[in-house]
Amino acid sequence: MCTVTITTPQLNYMINTYIDNNNVKQAHKLLDENLLSCNIVSWNMVMTAYLQHNQIGPVHDLFDKMPLKDAVSWNIMLSGFQRTRNSEGLYRCFLQMGRAGVVPNDYTISTLLRAVISTELDVLVRQVHALAFHLGHYLNVFVGSSLIRAYAGLKEEEALGRAFNDISMKDVTSWNALVSSYMELGKFVDAQTAFDQMPQRNIISWTTLVNGYVKNKQVNKARSVFDDMSERNVVSWTAMISGYVQNKRFVDALKLFVLMFKTETRPNHFTFSSVLDACAGSSSLIMGLQLHPCIIKSGIANDVIWLTSLVDMYAKCGDMDAAFGVFESIRDKNLVSWNAIIGGYASHGLATRALEEFDRMKVVGTPDEVTFVNVLSACVHAGLVEEGEKHFTDMLTKYGIQAEMEHYSCMVDLYGRAGRFDEAENLIKNMPFEPDVVLWGALLAACGLHSNLELGEYAAERIRRLESSHPVSYSVLSKIQGEKGVWSSVNELRDTMKERGIKKQTAISWVE
Repeated sequence: MCTVTITTPQLNYMINTYIDNNNVKQAHKLLDENLLSCNIVSWNMVMTAYLQHNQIGPVHDLFDKMPLKDAVSWNIMLSGFQRTRNSEGLYRCFLQMGRAGVVPNDYTISTLLRAVISTELDVLVRQVHALAFHLGHYLNVFVGSSLIRAYAGLKEEEALGRAFNDISMKDVTSWNALVSSYMELGKFVDAQTAFDQMPQRNIISWTTLVNGYVKNKQVNKARSVFDDMSERNVVSWTAMISGYVQNKRFVDALKLFVLMFKTETRPNHFTFSSVLDACAGSSSLIMGLQLHPCIIKSGIANDVIWLTSLVDMYAKCGDMDAAFGVFESIRDKNLVSWNAIIGGYASHGLATRALEEFDRMKVVGTPDEVTFVNVLSACVHAGLVEEGEKHFTDMLTKYGIQAEMEHYSCMVDLYGRAGRFDEAENLIKNMPFEPDVVLWGALLAACGLHSNLELGEYAAERIRRLESSHPVSYSVLSKIQGEKGVWSSVNELRDTMKERGIKKQTAISWVE
């Protein structure tokens, strides 16, 4: 009985067919069963397929087994390290590539540059630039654009300008990289100038400019650029909506979404997530309720991003039953999802439920600094001092999370509301940084609750040192002095407020 040998072209065709049908494991099996017919292309195809499915382990295994490797093989491996944000592994792999005598190509150089940006290995950017120059890749648009972004990451304006000038045949991609980099450095005048000089623009060019103005908090200018666009896609619409949300202009975000809907541009899950954040920020439950079935009808698959935004929206709009119902429907809950539900219960004073969800979370994941802000806030609302102390200690010792200002503010608030001012003062004295207005405000509010005039005067003075016109330092202190019958001091404070034009804060409520 004879066996039929598959030729290399036949094998590669069959492997490619399996990959096109999203059956990577079968392609891998076919490779293993026909090793004698394999060539470098066969190995690279299967490795690339695994990489596209973010399965880095099999990529490593196949790479180690390859009898021969070319530049493409090494580039696939480098891309795997980049995707896993393993910049040190990528650097070692790059050194091994050189020792193996394989010459890096433009994709190698670009991948290496992208991987080291904003890492401890960003010192390599100049060396990689020199290598690209030596290999003749520095004139390449692909490498040149990566160099521009790398120097932007180093905040070296002149160097990124030189990298742009070194590109012999500049295309729209290289111009977009220049505009984006100037925006990243906060040089929006230079970015606008570069944009105006572009010989050719595409939607990415316009969206890059919009995003740049948003990041520099020039949201009105971003909207002006957005309005000038001759054509828009879902990315540009979402960029502008998200820009409004980031700048807390929630009503403007909702109005723009309605306008987008009228243009029949189909929103994606990022768009819906931003709009849900706008609903949450403006406490617009009615809009959120209309949006929920709209998302379902759009056919977008259940995605942890927009489902978490939905949880946050319902929680901030006060409907915790709906928030919990959506939360339970999330199949693969992530840290943001857990923080949304715990924070929702905490903000509504439902400490028991917040702590119950926190206990559930610890079984499946590890909390972060945001989680502990929510947990400590829940303890504050319920007056659970010992519970709060335990979680604060666990955060520092068990989870190794460094306490930030918000955590200290919660603990000061917790001690202060319980009238335990000695513990609050000791905590403040031992903080590794200077207290801010929020922390002193928490202490002052507690002094007002317990009519502690001496400590209240001290807290109010500290607030005024940071913000001389902050109304809380006057109004709360005036209340304490009135309760103590120190009317001369009350009158002095009121006269000072009049002289400085400081108005007492008025209570507000939101009615949709």
